[in-house]
Amino acid sequence: MTSSFPPRLGETLVEAWVPVQDDGTTMENVSPRYVNFASVLDPQTRAQNLKTASMPLIYPHLASMPDAHLGKGAAVGSVIPTLGAIIPAAVGVDIGCGMIAVRTQFSVGDLERLDRKILRQSIERAIPLSAGHNNKRIVDSAEPRVERLAREADSAGFDPASYSKQWALQLGSLGSGNHFIEVSLDENDDVWLFLHSGSRGVGNKIAQRHIRVALEQCRKRNITLPDNDLAYLTEGDDEFEEYIRQLRWAQDFALLNREEMMDRVIHCVTQWAGRAVQERERINCHHNYTAQETHYGKQVWLSRKGAIDASEGRPGLIPGSMGTASYVVEGLGFAPSLNSAPHGAGREYSRSAARRTFTRDQLRQAMRGIEYRDTDAFIDEIPAAYKDIDVVMEDARDLVRVRHTLRQIVNVKGD
Repeated sequence: MTSSFPPRLGETLVEAWVPVQDDGTTMENVSPRYVNFASVLDPQTRAQNLKTASMPLIYPHLASMPDAHLGKGAAVGSVIPTLGAIIPAAVGVDIGCGMIAVRTQFSVGDLERLDRKILRQSIERAIPLSAGHNNKRIVDSAEPRVERLAREADSAGFDPASYSKQWALQLGSLGSGNHFIEVSLDENDDVWLFLHSGSRGVGNKIAQRHIRVALEQCRKRNITLPDNDLAYLTEGDDEFEEYIRQLRWAQDFALLNREEMMDRVIHCVTQWAGRAVQERERINCHHNYTAQETHYGKQVWLSRKGAIDASEGRPGLIPGSMGTASYVVEGLGFAPSLNSAPHGAGREYSRSAARRTFTRDQLRQAMRGIEYRDTDAFIDEIPAAYKDIDVVMEDARDLVRVRHTLRQIVNVKGD
């Protein structure tokens, strides 16, 4: 029995529309509509991906990245193409989260006599860290970005203050968890500035609201879902259009948030080194977002929840965990991955499990040679709580080409 195409929302799909064949790559066909690139994948995450892939609006298939792990509704490290609808929880609650990196003119020899602790502390003063910590005022560098976002919100027909009264003060703040700011060296000992953050509290609240609205819409239509967090909004409905407008705003907020923080880091490095930073290259990429793309002959809403765009020739960033390597990459445009690649190492231990398992001394050992704030707060970010980034990158060998391998010398994080 073959279902109609395109599938009706709420219909059970029996066959895949596009079969994907194994061809000696790292790809595993778990089911006709679920392609996996992770050699290390726990049973719960595999089951979660199968559940998501069973939804009739998925076309042509869900792609699970090498760093995939359990998430809300849909697994983190998933690439989820949908026809005529979007699953807000499949975008994630940190809309637009991603990475930015700048290659400078400095080499390690330019910095070896300088005290890295002074730089770390300077960055910690310049950028608010941790959840709930915002700027006290809108600084000069942030002002034009805030004005741009205010105009975009007005065009999108909403007031960001309805989600967070202090949204403008959140621009240029890091957050907590696995968000970080780093100074790193590549294989040539060239100095890179590297950071990870998203749309902060305002983006989270936008996401949470539309996840609730999607569930309300599915209940009104008596649609049976495999998981309530897989509720979707249907293209053409007012609720869908409102979500898209606010989603795009939050994605731009996240991108500008990273740009603002990077400019402040550059200022700190300039003062520390006594010479102005010259940018040789800048890469800024999302890894929690939705975009309209064409795959296997159809235009879809492609949600990358913990994945980067790895279209052919596209530059990207794949960070390791705290204390391990990160990578500057170039996409290979591998079609079965939906032109996507992993966004990092991916957790193996939950935060609570990591705190029960590892110690501060083990974290100190893992961070030997790296300037960082030595505190119990970062035990759950220890590299051993994450997948081995070398394994992740080997699994991604058909998805990206490595341009540079980075090793940290300074790390800044929020509690």
